[in-house]
Amino acid sequence: MLMKIAVPYEDGKVFQHFGRAREIKLYTVENGAVTAAHLVANEAEGHGAVTRLLKELGVNIVICGNIGGCAQKAVRESGMELYAGVIARADDAVNAFLSNNLAYDPEVGCHEFDDDPNHTCQG
Repeated sequence: MLMKIAVPYEDGKVFQHFGRAREIKLYTVENGAVTAAHLVANEAEGHGAVTRLLKELGVNIVICGNIGGCAQKAVRESGMELYAGVIARADDAVNAFLSNNLAYDPEVGCHEFDDDPNHTCQG
């Protein structure tokens, strides 16, 4: 089975702000093993644009750090599985996922806009 895993990326680690990652590491997985990995420049800004980019790249799985509720919803509504709250090196996180040992937090959020009454889920 072929799958693509995307990890917002910075300096070898899972980047901790989903909507602001300048790079995404894209892993191609076949039969449970990584067969290719490369960096994709992310020119998109905001969770909606990043989600569209990931969908265009054929991503099935997203492993990330902090991600707000609106972004979580956008990722899931696009048909991708989400594993958030990950603090690790990107390669280690993907290997842990493939071994069913990934430490993640399904309740993670991003509170950057908590004090902004004008913030909406338009991304």
